[in-house]
Amino acid sequence: MTLMKKAGLATLIAAAMLANAAMAKVGADQAKNLGLTGTSLTPLGAERAGNADGSIPAWTGGITQPPASYKVGMHHPDPFAADKPVFTITAKNYKDYGDKISAGQRAMFEKYPDWRMIVYPTRRSASNPARTYEMTMKNALTGELVGEGDGVTNVAEGIPFPILDKDPKLAGMEAMWNHKLKYKGVSARRWADQAPVTASGKYVMVRIKEELLGLYYRQGATLAEINNILIYFYQEVVSPPRLAGQVLLVHETLNSEIGPRQAWVYNPGQRRVRRAPNIVYDNPGTAADNLRTTDMTDMFNGSLARFDWKLVGKREMYVPYNSYKAHSDKSKVEDMIKPGYIDPDYLRYELHRVYVVEATVKAGQRHINPRRTFYLDEDSWQILTTDHYDSAGNLWRYSDAPSVNYYEVPVFWSTLENHHDLKSGRYIAVGLDNQEQMYDFSFQTTPDMFSPQSLRQRGIQ
Repeated sequence: MTLMKKAGLATLIAAAMLANAAMAKVGADQAKNLGLTGTSLTPLGAERAGNADGSIPAWTGGITQPPASYKVGMHHPDPFAADKPVFTITAKNYKDYGDKISAGQRAMFEKYPDWRMIVYPTRRSASNPARTYEMTMKNALTGELVGEGDGVTNVAEGIPFPILDKDPKLAGMEAMWNHKLKYKGVSARRWADQAPVTASGKYVMVRIKEELLGLYYRQGATLAEINNILIYFYQEVVSPPRLAGQVLLVHETLNSEIGPRQAWVYNPGQRRVRRAPNIVYDNPGTAADNLRTTDMTDMFNGSLARFDWKLVGKREMYVPYNSYKAHSDKSKVEDMIKPGYIDPDYLRYELHRVYVVEATVKAGQRHINPRRTFYLDEDSWQILTTDHYDSAGNLWRYSDAPSVNYYEVPVFWSTLENHHDLKSGRYIAVGLDNQEQMYDFSFQTTPDMFSPQSLRQRGIQ
């Protein structure tokens, strides 16, 4: 595409986004509550203060310095290794914790009598780069939803809506966009190995290599300049042999009304690249043995268009947090995987405030999970747990995202994603990189490497 054509496309996109914007920005009097110090809200919009009984402490900046032993390239050492469990929630006492546990967690206790949640002291470890804080506080004054939540406009680099709208419908969509646009580094290369586990605990490890490029996060980038592309995503299955060579390429967009997600796949048996318009919504995830959908990647991604969204409120809940033991290269995957779930001894739960967002499928639309409840961490906007319901209204799946702070960025992000089928007793654990190289956030790449033509140029045979 010529520079003139690119400029013309950018102008059209910008005009279309502005024309369909829905009011969502806040006034200066509200935005002044955001800040690194001396304000009631953190730069990303969380309550700075702790709770009344002190079980949730005040946010003091999160992890700003890694442990002294840490070097870039390592699996991130646990800064809270000396913490002792406060108590354990089990199948015998879970009813004592009321709405501090989710419907999905209650279902796990009822299905698996030996499953447990080991609760540790709350550590508000989430942190982001100073630039992300700066741009998020600016976005609060300008950010707007587009149309029916199809996109965002008048934002750059940071969280688009650190202060949510008072309208529950708008607030629900804003919260999901905050998760989708949370900082992940400009570019990264990682291993996202996954294990689809049978009810008896058997599995074949699927090794998956991924590369990401987020133009939205580049310093100084504008929505017009990035031509509606939020993230470029490349995924290649390396093993087992029967799956090796499958490749997925995705161009994730900021406004699906202007241009929906574009995707391509390479099938080694057919030896050709083809468009994949069905890589969206409830299409099965890559090599996932039907245990997760495409839009369950990163707990939720893709278009909001098929659902009505509602912010139910904010509450204190026990959620997976600071899961450094599950992240460690000293933890062996074969020890972590048990029938029904990851060994609870490798996980850590803490009490945090979370936003609760309900998604219900719109009239005339369809999805295999017509209702879902998302629980988003107030400090990072990371979705930490999700309850998924079937067409009969029954709870079907429970997902959680044990997360850590990646010191070199910094960013608080999942180290695992576990998706449990509560009917069959099967689950899939995604992100089992314990014996792989750690995320490389220094990875350098360009948009050209994410073109459909590049799939052949990369030497796929």
